[in-house]
Amino acid sequence: MILAARDIRFAYRGRPVLAGASLALAPGELVCLLGCNGAGKSTLLRIMLGLQRPAQGVVTLDGQPLAARDRRQLAQLIAYVPQVHVAPFPYTVQQVALMGRLPATGILKAPGAGDLACVRRLLEHMGIAHLAGRAYTEVSGGERQLALIVRALAQEARLLVMDEPLAGLDYGNQVRLLDRLEGLAAEGYGVLMTTHDPNQPLSGCQRVALLSEGRIAADGPAGEVLTPDAIHHLYGVRVALMRGADGRGIAFRPLARECRP
Repeated sequence: MILAARDIRFAYRGRPVLAGASLALAPGELVCLLGCNGAGKSTLLRIMLGLQRPAQGVVTLDGQPLAARDRRQLAQLIAYVPQVHVAPFPYTVQQVALMGRLPATGILKAPGAGDLACVRRLLEHMGIAHLAGRAYTEVSGGERQLALIVRALAQEARLLVMDEPLAGLDYGNQVRLLDRLEGLAAEGYGVLMTTHDPNQPLSGCQRVALLSEGRIAADGPAGEVLTPDAIHHLYGVRVALMRGADGRGIAFRPLARECRP
């Protein structure tokens, strides 16, 4: 089952944002989408989720246009993890995760024993079972992100779309969350995430896509796509790529500015 956006065009109040962007996500992939502020990353995600209609282009799931599918059915196939989520009430972590069962149970039906067992298993799998009874508003940012991922997995969707899931997390939580996302891809989930940090994809993303001037400027393995020239074109800064003992790129380092009297 492949989620594919083809030749997507979109404008805000006459200002072009996407000008023919094409991107696809398949199960078993961890794909990082990079682009500068205002490049249209979140817009492309919303269009791929069917939350926004493009001016031109089409989004398909398994070859069928999204518009031809029922919204409840889509929710069981594609799950969204937002960058920022504020719970209106002090729900527990388990209650937030249980919301992912709504596409299967419906709004008016209380979760059953099977739903509870599913969520408990996923909380355990993501390493936050001990937080099940804690207030969602009182746990750390990294733990809230994991709870939202559990909510998405509880939808039983195999494709996960995440808008900057690592934003605002400290380095330790970034490493741990990225490791879990890699694990989900290894289990057969398709994960598409946006990020501003080009160092993050170097450690685990199978594919990297660069969004620039409304189009996908490059799409391929991180080691091939993430080059100093590509980073300069994308963000306007000169960088050097630091390599490990095995020759693989491990981090970008900004080059020192030339000082003149």
